Amino acid sequence: MAREEEEEQLTGDGRKEVDMFTSVRCLGYLSSINLLVAVCVGMYVRWEVTSEPMILVTFILGLFVLGIASILHYYFAMEKASLSLFHLWFGFLLGLLCFLNSPALDSNVKELVANYLLLASVVMKTVWAVTERVCSAVRYKPILLTSAELLELLGFGIASTTMLLHKSVAIIGLVVALGALIVDLRMKSLLALPNLFSFALVTSLVFFQALGITANPFALGCYLGRQLCEPVLDVYFSGLGPSERWMPVLSLGKVWRRLSLLPLSLVELTFFVLAALKLGHLELWYLVIPGFCLFGLFWSICHVILLITMWGFHTKLSECQKAWRAQRSNTRSLDQVMASRGIRHFCLISERLVFFSLLSTIILGAVSWQPSNGLFLSALLVVLPLESLAHSLFHELGSCLGGTCVGYALVIPTAYCSADGQPTLLPPEHVQQLNLRSTGMLNNVQRLFSHHMIQTFGCDYSTSGVTLEALQTKLHNFLELRTADGPRHDTYLIFYSGHTHKGTGAWALAGGESLHLAQLLELWKEKNAGHCSRLIIVLDTENSLPWVKEVRRVEGIHIAVQGAELSATRVDPEAGDIPYLGDFTSEWVEFNCNPDCDTQWSEKGRTMTAIYSVSKRWSDYTLHLPTGSDVAKHWKTHFPKATYPMVHLSNWCCGLNLFWLCSVCLRCFRRCKLAWFPPAVLDTGQGIKLVHS
Repeated sequence: MAREEEEEQLTGDGRKEVDMFTSVRCLGYLSSINLLVAVCVGMYVRWEVTSEPMILVTFILGLFVLGIASILHYYFAMEKASLSLFHLWFGFLLGLLCFLNSPALDSNVKELVANYLLLASVVMKTVWAVTERVCSAVRYKPILLTSAELLELLGFGIASTTMLLHKSVAIIGLVVALGALIVDLRMKSLLALPNLFSFALVTSLVFFQALGITANPFALGCYLGRQLCEPVLDVYFSGLGPSERWMPVLSLGKVWRRLSLLPLSLVELTFFVLAALKLGHLELWYLVIPGFCLFGLFWSICHVILLITMWGFHTKLSECQKAWRAQRSNTRSLDQVMASRGIRHFCLISERLVFFSLLSTIILGAVSWQPSNGLFLSALLVVLPLESLAHSLFHELGSCLGGTCVGYALVIPTAYCSADGQPTLLPPEHVQQLNLRSTGMLNNVQRLFSHHMIQTFGCDYSTSGVTLEALQTKLHNFLELRTADGPRHDTYLIFYSGHTHKGTGAWALAGGESLHLAQLLELWKEKNAGHCSRLIIVLDTENSLPWVKEVRRVEGIHIAVQGAELSATRVDPEAGDIPYLGDFTSEWVEFNCNPDCDTQWSEKGRTMTAIYSVSKRWSDYTLHLPTGSDVAKHWKTHFPKATYPMVHLSNWCCGLNLFWLCSVCLRCFRRCKLAWFPPAVLDTGQGIKLVHS
């Protein structure tokens, strides 16, 4: 029932949209009708010229199948089954039109009509697709290949079986390459458009000449145009984010993802064997043999690394899927789980490694170029988009996933500062009320940590105060924490609630001791030396303003302080709504964990106001990028020693910064913007937002 109601709502909302785009949809139907007429005319002409009975049988069988598809669609409401037959047979018949071509057809008027109808069909299809996207009439879904594309690819591949075996295998390889290219475009791979350009050049100039086939350019262009039209347009128009586009891969089960490495390995091995056939061409043996041995070895090392990298990624992704299913909630996504488990760091390093695999394939393909070998050309066209997809996967996950974060909370509820600064116990009548508030505060902090997948170092609750030495030891251990892969966490978050000294904001500790901001910053600089992590301090205290003001003058590190002011002067005496410690934490955590929260921080007359401040270089902060030592550690952990020289090559190539001047100008702009026009709500990129009233 719920599904029917949802469909009714969607239908009701889209009624006006359907009316508006009826003419556009008719254009799409006209494209299919044109294609049907063109196929019928083309098949009839081929039977008329060649008098082959099999062509007539195939043509009649095709019409019979299309009739069955129409009956299933209109009389039995079996829309999916009818469309499946329709696309399968259209792919098959277009393949026959492409391959059953002869010079005798060039001067035939009916063949000329069929060619122009094919051309008109693909033009109408393109106009229809462009208009739909310009008018936002397309609902994008995360998918690799649509059923129509898959069936038309299958039909075209079946049509190739009418030829000799080696030609048929080469064309089936070309069909697989086309499918991989469609997926490459739909995933918006960085190298998708260069791959499209390479595919077009090789197919039109070399491939069919290598097989000795005179393909019908109109039929081939119509087929390729219909297949590639929408994926090419979606490179620009699709609004799906990286993780949404890759969800069909990320949501696959562990077994299927591991099994996917088997066909990938077979394809790579086939390409290498076909490339080695170049050694049989002895015209330039003194260049070919040394070049193939050198670059073949480089290719082999890179692709062993590629397979190990993919296996490691699938292992990490399986762990993330397991954790996500165990902690599934409406507000937690797989992205958050992957970010919290350091997938981003793994992907940034893997991106470099896969790039070298792709580069080695391009070099080996150039060294062993065989324009007369259709099998080699089809294998090359398959391998390039597959490796481009692997590179795009790691690049986009490395760019879109958040960093890791670790948090520590300290709540000291039962002490307050007397006139001489000594923490003393509260009167008994206040203890119970304050304990309830402190417990609620700890629960809120734990909710924040859990919601944003922040690793919890500890949530300490002390009723007797904490000594300076014990706190420094705790902070020392906290700020030394690292991820499971070795590098430091991207963000360290400290929460403190308790009594502070008026004027300095220093934390009041047991024995008359205190912790000043300068001490904390000194400890942070010591632990974060040579690294680019950031520190966020959240204070629910009565005197957080001094720390907020002081952090604005801090140089050289990335630090932010979120505090609050409790204003008793704004309290209505009759209402008696006095702000207490813990009220800010409750409201701030709700704002950060509930997307539907309607808290108005800038509302006038608030008894509790929020205030934050950041250091001068806060806007320069970027998530941790793999350093040379990170790559070396990753290599030692996952790869054999024989591949270790690749570390230096990887570090050298990825250390080049060709756009340093642009980055300097952009950094200055961000600093000025944050200093002069600080936003009321500052998103840290970790899911946590700093607020200012």
